[in-house]
Amino acid sequence: MELLRHWAQLGVDAGWLSESFSYAFMVNAIVAALLLGPLLGGLGTLVIAKRLAFFSEAVGHAALTGIALGVLLGEPPENPFIGLFSFCMIFALLLHFVRNRTNVPYDTLVGVFLALALAVGAALLMYVARKINIHMLENVLFGSILTVTDYDLMVLAVSCALIVLLLIPTFNRILLTCISPDIARVRGYKTNFYDYLFVMMITLVTIASVKIVGAVLVGALLLIPGATARLLTKNMGSFVLLSALLATISCVIGTVLPMELKMPVPSGAAIIIVSAFFFLSATIFRIVRKG
Repeated sequence: MELLRHWAQLGVDAGWLSESFSYAFMVNAIVAALLLGPLLGGLGTLVIAKRLAFFSEAVGHAALTGIALGVLLGEPPENPFIGLFSFCMIFALLLHFVRNRTNVPYDTLVGVFLALALAVGAALLMYVARKINIHMLENVLFGSILTVTDYDLMVLAVSCALIVLLLIPTFNRILLTCISPDIARVRGYKTNFYDYLFVMMITLVTIASVKIVGAVLVGALLLIPGATARLLTKNMGSFVLLSALLATISCVIGTVLPMELKMPVPSGAAIIIVSAFFFLSATIFRIVRKG
């Protein structure tokens, strides 16, 4: 990271970059955006295909409970990753397990789990309120990419590398399992295994994204770039690449623009607004083209 910061400073001195890139947190923010954008965009296409729109929202809200548990167990309030990761992963796997063994509609089930996670999180936060800075909770809810530390980047990089290593060899099988489970079973694929693997990947990227995009908004960044790409292309390969590109551009612009314009806007909100602008533009383009 020191090398990247040095290069950024050289760019500022040469006039290629704005003064804001002389700050270490800005370089960290851009690196986080470039790591997270392609991954969220690529996974978002599978989320849309599998119709798990609200699953990541539920996991994101469960992060509050995970953070409270981590602090209660003695972790530092700034980085309670063990409690966060453990609770969110158990929460996601339990939700998927119950889904496969009941006839309750999935959206109803997600609503029940989401409400439970928020209630438990709110109750536990009362016990740890003295240990937690209120601004940290704001960062968890709405994201603060400008407070990303080198440690956060390391966790994000490891999470991204793990997901990429799992996703590349299994993408087509997961996609077929999403689109047509019956055909996948005929081909001998273990659909339950790929379902749980996908759930674990979505949970992992959601946990890694919480501090950057925010628990409330991380689900939106999984969905909006994919929905935008779906409006612009019908080819699966282009769908994935375009979704990843749009998510990355949204992350970078949403990070840089508030800083350059000196706007007091949380990074997560700015990223989603930019992403939603692309979606509305694509929608208008599609309507005009059909007309």
